[in-house]
Amino acid sequence: MIENLNKQLFTSYGRILTDSLVNQRLEQSEGWIQCTRTFFYDSVHYYRAVSETYLDFDIGMTVLILRKGGSSTAFYLDKAICLPVGTEFALMPYQRECSVRMAYRTDYEPQQLEPCQDCRDLKITSRLHLGEIYTLFYRVGESGFLFKGEKHSAYELTYVDRGQLHCVVDGVGYALKQGQMMIFQPNQWHMQYTDLNVTAHFLTVSFDLLSDMELPFGDRIFELSSIEATYLKQLLQEPEIMDAYSNDVIRSNLKLLLLSILRDTNKRRKRLKTPTALRNENTIVGRTLQYIADHVYDRLSVEVVAKETGVSASHLTALFRRQMSISPGEYIRRVKLEESKSLIREGRMNFSQIAAALQYSTIHHFSRQFKENFGISPSEYAKSLKNE
Repeated sequence: MIENLNKQLFTSYGRILTDSLVNQRLEQSEGWIQCTRTFFYDSVHYYRAVSETYLDFDIGMTVLILRKGGSSTAFYLDKAICLPVGTEFALMPYQRECSVRMAYRTDYEPQQLEPCQDCRDLKITSRLHLGEIYTLFYRVGESGFLFKGEKHSAYELTYVDRGQLHCVVDGVGYALKQGQMMIFQPNQWHMQYTDLNVTAHFLTVSFDLLSDMELPFGDRIFELSSIEATYLKQLLQEPEIMDAYSNDVIRSNLKLLLLSILRDTNKRRKRLKTPTALRNENTIVGRTLQYIADHVYDRLSVEVVAKETGVSASHLTALFRRQMSISPGEYIRRVKLEESKSLIREGRMNFSQIAAALQYSTIHHFSRQFKENFGISPSEYAKSLKNE
């Protein structure tokens, strides 16, 4: 970064003049030359002061880079200065070009040295680039909620505001409690569900993110600090305001939240190394979840799904119990019931057609399971939609 040109910082390099070069009358002194030089951003060189050398800004924003003892310091040149003999310096425009007034003794023109490599990265720029924000949803996952899963090229953040939410990421199950957050990485398959008789209020944000830094978001549960919770609260409030600045406020708070997490990652739960055997189990579970999601309208059973994923029914049941705290049969049932809710919301099929499409033996079987899972009948659910 560029330093402010003040006496305290500049003392070891030279001296700051109280008046401009013109008022110093250097151009009228015998044995001195004053000139004005223009400098361009793409051709910056170091110089060595062969005599005392005076500098003053003329046109444009000018950066003065001073090299001493193997290190360099950059100052914003907004005052007239005097550099002692032997000082190595460079002048560069903060934008495209600048001009600087110089004064030095006759026949002692500053000696040009090698190109200056210290002139890059002096501006305050971003290393974390937040791209498009695609979704910003606050959801209430009622008892028995289930999202059957997806993967996409964006990052996705899930924060639990109230209750508890299960997240399965690439076959690994996580239980997010109130105040906890996960970030799914691009093309990372994930699904979510709540336990029966448990609700969850949670925020979902999907977005693009680029950086030249490592972004260690994956496979971690983050406990938010008070300041991070504030960023999240402000982010949530903006959709209610939605004035001309709301989009910028949302983007700013999301970026501050991500930066705070990145700064503090080493102090939080570290990413665990997964043994090869467990990674294989995760792969089987992940493959099974995707198969069920893709074949929700087929006649599914634990035996059929196990055969398609290349394991025995008993082994698949053990994996589901261990990774997801649910049996594969119960999971299949809940995926089909969640799909039935989508079909009811669409309103293109009656209950008998929905039951048949999802391979229920009878409409009564479908209705009974629906009420056991959601606490209301399909017809009561349809009526509730009309009242919204």
